[in-house]
Amino acid sequence: MTVAAPPRVAAPPPGAAPLSRDEGEALWHQIARVLRQEIAAGTPAPGARLPAEAALATRFGVNRHTLRRALEALAREGLLKIERGRGSFVAEDVLDYAIGARTRFSEWIRRHNKEPSGRILRLEECAAPVAVARGLGLRAGARAILLERLGLADGRPVSLTEHYFPARLRGLRAALAAAASITEALRAVGVDDYRRQLTRVSARLPDAAEAGLLRIPRTRPLLVAENVNVDRAGAVVEFGLARYPTPRVQIVFEP
Repeated sequence: MTVAAPPRVAAPPPGAAPLSRDEGEALWHQIARVLRQEIAAGTPAPGARLPAEAALATRFGVNRHTLRRALEALAREGLLKIERGRGSFVAEDVLDYAIGARTRFSEWIRRHNKEPSGRILRLEECAAPVAVARGLGLRAGARAILLERLGLADGRPVSLTEHYFPARLRGLRAALAAAASITEALRAVGVDDYRRQLTRVSARLPDAAEAGLLRIPRTRPLLVAENVNVDRAGAVVEFGLARYPTPRVQIVFEP
């Protein structure tokens, strides 16, 4: 009786992951399976860059062509993003930010089963720049309250926003410092509800400060949204400038 020989195992360099040379499963398929399991376990984390192709090829004891087939397969599955000249990155969850009549940060994040949080970067009274004054319906140089905030979802930056409010909203600065949300702060000064009147979206590359706060490379574009919110009577209560990192966030307009 002939006994089948056991599958041959590659003899990779020291420290490399052994791969079966059994003809039943291609080497690139085995590599993809190992990387798929590691990504599912959270190592590497979403957004993290994988080691260079040469390092991964050494790890698995294969040539770069074989390694590249595995990476391309994972990219087709949506698990990796391959950026020419930069490498391969674990795909991040993309949060749909639905822009409607009542757009609220906390509700948006919780809708994706994540925990919202934020960090105040600036809270001050200032002279409104021309574009801000126009958005608030004020004369240029009029006093406004500025709140700059970094928004987080499960501790990961998803927005960098500048909120400008007319100084006529007495007590708002103190309310913003104490409240858990802008909605709560506005309610404390008599604005019981507000709705989105206008949203204008564009895209550009981040500057060094934006890239650092949002933890993205300067080559990754931002979605930039200018928005105007009004109270029940139609009076402007906020002009906002929000920056969202791609591909973590995509904007969806609701009817």
